[in-house]
Amino acid sequence: MKNINFWTVGRALLLVVSAWVLVGTAAAQNTGTFTDSRDGKKYKTADIKGLKWMAENLNYKSKKGTSWCFGEEEAYCKKYGRLYDWDAAVSACPNGWKLPDTADWRELVMAVGWGIAYGKLKSARGWNKNGNGWDEFGFSALPGGARVPGDRFEPDGYFIDDGANGYWWTASKGDGYSAYSWDISYDSEGEKNDKESWTKPSPKDWGWVCPKICVN
Repeated sequence: MKNINFWTVGRALLLVVSAWVLVGTAAAQNTGTFTDSRDGKKYKTADIKGLKWMAENLNYKSKKGTSWCFGEEEAYCKKYGRLYDWDAAVSACPNGWKLPDTADWRELVMAVGWGIAYGKLKSARGWNKNGNGWDEFGFSALPGGARVPGDRFEPDGYFIDDGANGYWWTASKGDGYSAYSWDISYDSEGEKNDKESWTKPSPKDWGWVCPKICVN
């Protein structure tokens, strides 16, 4: 399996980002559950500063676009949720929910603490090399990896970075070929990386985990 931490496709640039994992007293979590009426699946939710986010990645096979289980194995869908291309991601949300845009992600990061946000949002288990987070708000971000489209060496595409990185689509478009995504890495290094990461354009045909979906 390939392990890619830096790549450029056309005008879309994607960099692995890092965050600072802190250990301390967790804030009170405002969590709940939501049942998707389309298939009966139940998801944990987290209310963070006025926005409700899914605290588990979506595992719904959208009728639009394309989605996959990591490695084409159903067990990974149950663990991490499905990997979606952008067309599938923007149509996969349940009624009353939406795919967050870059402004929603920025508001989330600012709400939980600029410079230490990723440590607070990452799950307390499941990340490689002790890269687990604090999970202060019950957001429980997991490293679901990604699917890379086929190329001349591997025409069927391939999967990367499970356990190491989590990637999430936003609803914000880039150029005609790209949309903005948001990602977290296991190798947290500090505030500088957290401030500079934000969202960035990624090719729409790459398979990211569908975001933690927030409501208005």
